[in-house]
Amino acid sequence: MHAAPRRRRRLAALLCALPAVLLVAAPAAGAQSAPPLDWRDCGQPPDVQPSAVQCAMQTVPLDYDRPTASTIQIAVARVPAKDQAHRIGSLLFNLGGPGAPAVDFLQATAGQGLFETLNQRFDIVAFDPRGTGQSSPKIDCKANQERLGLYAQPFPTPSALHLRALLKKDREYFARCLSLVPRSILAHDSTADVARDMDVLRRAVGDAKLTYLGFSYGTFLGATYAALFPRTFRALVLDGPVDADEFINDPVANTDEQTAALERALGRFFAACAANQTACARFGGRDPWDAYDRLVARAQETRLPAPRYTPDPRPIDGDDINQAAVSAMYDKHFWPALALGLRQAARGDGSVIRLIVDELSYMRDPDTGQYDPSNDAFVAIDGGEAKWPTRVGEYVREGEEAWGKYDHAYFNQGYTELGFGLWPVRAQDAYFGPFHVDASAPAPLVVDTTYDPATPYRGGLMLARELGHARVLTMRGDGHTAYGENSPCINRAVNAYLIDGTLPPAGKSCRQQVPFAQPSGRAAATSVARPTAAVQRALRSLLRDKPLVR
Repeated sequence: MHAAPRRRRRLAALLCALPAVLLVAAPAAGAQSAPPLDWRDCGQPPDVQPSAVQCAMQTVPLDYDRPTASTIQIAVARVPAKDQAHRIGSLLFNLGGPGAPAVDFLQATAGQGLFETLNQRFDIVAFDPRGTGQSSPKIDCKANQERLGLYAQPFPTPSALHLRALLKKDREYFARCLSLVPRSILAHDSTADVARDMDVLRRAVGDAKLTYLGFSYGTFLGATYAALFPRTFRALVLDGPVDADEFINDPVANTDEQTAALERALGRFFAACAANQTACARFGGRDPWDAYDRLVARAQETRLPAPRYTPDPRPIDGDDINQAAVSAMYDKHFWPALALGLRQAARGDGSVIRLIVDELSYMRDPDTGQYDPSNDAFVAIDGGEAKWPTRVGEYVREGEEAWGKYDHAYFNQGYTELGFGLWPVRAQDAYFGPFHVDASAPAPLVVDTTYDPATPYRGGLMLARELGHARVLTMRGDGHTAYGENSPCINRAVNAYLIDGTLPPAGKSCRQQVPFAQPSGRAAATSVARPTAAVQRALRSLLRDKPLVR
């Protein structure tokens, strides 16, 4: 979760269905034109205006230092602007990760929902960063993330650390990746490489300057683009911002701050539960925090059955509960689902928790049992470019400190970070800063959430300081990133900036408008009897309709 792993969904539907490197100069080609893309209809499924979505493949160099050597293919999709008479250009976006693809998302939604307003004046353009999604070749280690991934369970603790076994597991994962993905591909998958791909795409869609909306890790990508191509962007929105310098140059400190933010977010969830037991599905009474800790201890001692999650009815333990709770903090729309899962688990049924762990935390397809390969791209990019320590002892100490400081999210750092430090392939063209934006360039808009669990608020303030020429827009609320279904005030300010170039006033803040509530009436009664199927239907809809940015 270092970067704030993966996708963000249309979570409003859940409440209805929840009844429940070196500094490398920008390539000279940046000023040249690029061949136009060969767009073809590709919308899916058929009931979502298939002709509204068009797809293409963009050929780019594998290594920009050798542009005439090997090439790779970048998958691109677009929904043309509805108002062609007043079209501004193209809006490129990135959903985070690192390693989150976007083409599938645009194909499924046809620009509705998240980009509906912007699609009036902009072609909405999605692309799958190199190594991900429909781009080719693809980074896919075909690994069982719960057994072999860096966040595999059981989570190590100081009293139950088997260091040799942990090292063996990580090395087995590395070997599997290297057996399936050429080392040359892994060595040219840095954020700077993706930024260069973006500039090729900018030229291919015919834009003189880039208009960009980046979420989470996408803010680091945006800051990197601005540093490498300081004269070729029109507007940059950086939502869910990371401290760019710390993110790549001191990832251990960055992750420690993230873990603290995850703990703070969970504390706010417990406080909200105590204040509104109806919203919290009656979990925990006057002290939900204590009830949660007792539930985790109970499940760690004796696993709880999960019979109603039919795709994977494995019993859950305390690690599963902590994993589900931390994942649910990424979006306040998930709080009611977590509360329902905790209540059911307290009554002996872990089915909803198992669903959240499988489909949200580990991104496991319930139909095929396969794990989303963007987890592998996440490790390859982050492990390959960030300046992780290489001494095993440092991660052992970090694991001990995390266990002592963070009751529930300790697994986010330390022992699990070891795999990033030992990742065997270094990115050859990573960019380590500075991330300063010249005063003559447009000011980026940094959208920062006060209680963001994945990219803490002060990290966004640091990014604005590093950029030197930026405006901060604050959302006072919870969850990771702000634009979309959180605050009409935020949406208006972002849209005005992207469309007209109008920055919000300095110090502008907006309150989040997402209630914490369970559905009422017949739906609520149904959720008590059969919550898992309803949550599953909702979750699948959310995974399709809106990206969960991590």
